[in-house]
Amino acid sequence: MTLILCVVFGLAVPQMALASQSADSVDVSVDVSVDVSEAIDDFLTTIPADYYKTGDIQALKQVISRDNPLIVDVREPSEYAAGHIPHAINIPLRRLSQNLSQIPKNRPVILYCSSGYRTAIGLTSLQLLGYDNVKSFPPSLAGWKAAGEPVES
Repeated sequence: MTLILCVVFGLAVPQMALASQSADSVDVSVDVSVDVSEAIDDFLTTIPADYYKTGDIQALKQVISRDNPLIVDVREPSEYAAGHIPHAINIPLRRLSQNLSQIPKNRPVILYCSSGYRTAIGLTSLQLLGYDNVKSFPPSLAGWKAAGEPVES
C-alpha cells in the first residue's frame, strides 16, 4: 500500500525499518502518514476553481461547439452500447489508466457516466496523473436525457 501511495502522489519510497536482521523475521512497518497527508493537502489546495465541472447542458454544448473536446463515457461497454452522448468515446473507469494514449493533454476532455460517481473517480485519477485539461459533466447521461438531448446507440 505504501508503494502505491508513493507512486500515486509522487513521493519517494521511504526506507523501511528492519526490526531484525534475521531472514525469517523482517518488520517492514513504515510511518508515512505525514508524507501522504502533505501530498493530499498539496493536491487538494491546488485544485483550480473550475476544476470539477462543465456544469449544465448549455455549458457542455458551448464547450463542444467552441473547443472540440474529447468526450469520454466512463461507463461499462454494455451501458455505452445502450446509449451515449453523441461523439463520446467509451473508456470504462476500470481501464482508464491503461488507455491514457487515447486521452489528449492538449485539448479539453470531459468525462461523464450515469450519475457522476465514476466520473468523479476518473477525474481525480486523471488529475493525479498530470492531466489539467479534464472536467466532469455532473448532469451525466441522466441529465442529458432528461433535457431531451439526443443519444447515440
